[in-house]
Amino acid sequence: MTGRRLLVAVALAASIVPLVAQEKGALGPVNALGQEVRRAPAPTGPPPRLPDGTIDLGDGIWVGGGPVNDIAQGLKKGETLPLLPASVAIMAERAQRETDDPHLWCLPMGVPRSTPYPFRFVQNYTHKKPTHLFILHEGNIHSYRQVFMDGRKHPAEIDPTWFGHSIGWYEKDTLVIDTRGYNDKFWFDRKGTPHTEQLHTIERWTRTNMGTLVNEVTIDDPGAFSRPFTVTFTARLSPPNDDIIENICQENNQFGVAGGHQNPFAK
Repeated sequence: MTGRRLLVAVALAASIVPLVAQEKGALGPVNALGQEVRRAPAPTGPPPRLPDGTIDLGDGIWVGGGPVNDIAQGLKKGETLPLLPASVAIMAERAQRETDDPHLWCLPMGVPRSTPYPFRFVQNYTHKKPTHLFILHEGNIHSYRQVFMDGRKHPAEIDPTWFGHSIGWYEKDTLVIDTRGYNDKFWFDRKGTPHTEQLHTIERWTRTNMGTLVNEVTIDDPGAFSRPFTVTFTARLSPPNDDIIENICQENNQFGVAGGHQNPFAK
């Protein structure tokens, strides 16, 4: 197996197996070592609040909240992605080289893509209005996002980046994150759904109860889609004894086959 194929196999094994466990209620194998875990149901009581009355998003870690395999799974029933012809052609071309997904090569996943690994919200104040909020991801080189909560606007000119320039505010119990200034490098999902540097996203994170966090994302990119559309995904609160752990992603990773572990999904 070439080094390139090995890395892709490792990345797929590391991400697909936990995802399968999630879809079956988080029962069964959770990594290439064959370990198993059993999860209690997510709590359903009222969500906690900070001293100023704001819903507390940072009292635990979350899993989910975005697409992995197909962003279209977040559409309402009966809807389809409003892809422009050029985007359809890009997806067809990427389907022939799906291992070129930048996320499989340790590059940032962008927005609103997620992974089967946990993430956490951290803000710099809990007793007064925050000026900054950060979203810390365990998966893929410990990625993080910075959200400005101090009332600033987007700059007139933004250098394109993987996570863009994000400003945020609260609307009652919902955290709203407005992001512009993306590059066009990341894929929305494993299917290769594309976007351009015209991408503009508005995320609305609402903690509906103690253990459930709903992310409603409006995507507007006239370079890739014929109209704006909205996708919705749900994140689940992890047990209190879980935490974000070190996760290093790098090329020529020796975990997996090279490390003596078999990929259960390899044919």
